Amino acid sequence: MKILYFAWMRGKTGIGEEDVSPPETVTDVAGLVAWLKTRGPGFEDAFSDMKVVRAAVNQEFVELNAAVGSNDEVAFFPPVTGG
Repeated sequence: MKILYFAWMRGKTGIGEEDVSPPETVTDVAGLVAWLKTRGPGFEDAFSDMKVVRAAVNQEFVELNAAVGSNDEVAFFPPVTGG
């Protein structure tokens, strides 16, 4: 699974993208976030308030209950405002 981090998510995690192999128990975005938070203080901080984090699976916006699999690309980023 490829994970992408954008904007301040990148700064808090210290990386822009990575390939990960979460446990088989991770089946949705919420489970992925819970697992990522266990990987260190930067990840815990980045995902501390999921009201300000958006997720996309395979370039489509999704809710936390969206399914994820080993071949998916999951992106995390703050809400985007335009102007």
